[in-house]
Amino acid sequence: MTTAWLSVTRGDAPLVIGLPHTGTAIAADLLPQFVSPWLARRDADWWIDRLYGFAAAMGATVVHTAISRSVIDANRDPSGVSLYPGQVTTGLCPTETFDGEALYRPGLDPDAAEIERRRIRWHAPYHAALTEELARLRARHPRVVLYDAHSIRSRVPRLFDGELPQFNIGTNSGASCDPGLTAAVAAASGPSPIINGRFKGGYTTRHHGNPGAGVHAVQMELAMRGYLDEPATPDADNWPPAYDAARAEPMVATLKTILTACLDWATKEPS
Repeated sequence: MTTAWLSVTRGDAPLVIGLPHTGTAIAADLLPQFVSPWLARRDADWWIDRLYGFAAAMGATVVHTAISRSVIDANRDPSGVSLYPGQVTTGLCPTETFDGEALYRPGLDPDAAEIERRRIRWHAPYHAALTEELARLRARHPRVVLYDAHSIRSRVPRLFDGELPQFNIGTNSGASCDPGLTAAVAAASGPSPIINGRFKGGYTTRHHGNPGAGVHAVQMELAMRGYLDEPATPDADNWPPAYDAARAEPMVATLKTILTACLDWATKEPS
């Protein structure tokens, strides 16, 4: 299934890849409300769709929204409840960038009615697609992995201190998947992944993960330095860097190992 903003590439393996933040599309009627198109797109999970471009060939199902997270964040709770109480985070329809800059021109922030319109138009269909694909695959397999794919700049002082670890695994503090899957993903991620640190998993992981029903959800947040050269200060002239397949190849190799570990875990007989 493919629309102008939502694509679902179906596979038969017990693995669904969610791509909620790679989009940069902003509806023409909304664009004048933003301070700048560049700022409204800056915090995308740049090139994650390309990094995981091999996943379909492994039999994975890929669900991808092209809508910019500045329009609506497909990985936030639609009720507006914070996923990280007491910590700085962005909302369902963000009004600030990760660094705290205003996204909208004065007086043009989305009101409650506009937020609900966007939720119905973009957020709900994305999660309905995930629900449908998970149910389709769960009917064929005893257990299915939902792998929610993300990345972020390595240093965002407003969100976390210092430099983010390279691989950040989120399982809602262990509630969204079996411990065996967490261990398999961590082992495939190299020597020092972080589990349920600053990023414990967003709405996708928390809403769809249901180990008791055979659906095991895990979020992977990558620090972008692992696959691109990050400028000290991103600006409209240097951000985002162009995708460089050669530069990204070591990261792609590791991600193939991680997804292979997910499939191996999903297809082995439960102990």
